[in-house]
Amino acid sequence: QVQLVESGGGLVQAGGSLRLSCAASGNISINFMGWHRQAPGKQREFVANILSGSNTNYADSVKGRVTISRDNAKNTVYLQMNSLKPEDTAVYYCFATTTKLYWGQGTQVTVSS
Repeated sequence: QVQLVESGGGLVQAGGSLRLSCAASGNISINFMGWHRQAPGKQREFVANILSGSNTNYADSVKGRVTISRDNAKNTVYLQMNSLKPEDTAVYYCFATTTKLYWGQGTQVTVSS
């Protein structure tokens, strides 16, 4: 079982930055970690993921503005978001995969214009 706890969301003006964190605990041997997001009235969508090391993937909508990184010693994944836009407003959900898929509870990111 894996527990994921996110932090770092909040309210920011357009053009600003936020850094999200997600710490995993439990009996874990994690493969992928990453983030999805869900805006009001929309389906949850992929943002970014990272395998151990530097193997990363990004959604086209955030590429160039977002950097995902991972501290394997801390079982923590980070999402550095720069040049934020109002359309980035969403609840951001951390996920982790072992032989199962686990989700965090979500953290709200609101970008004002």
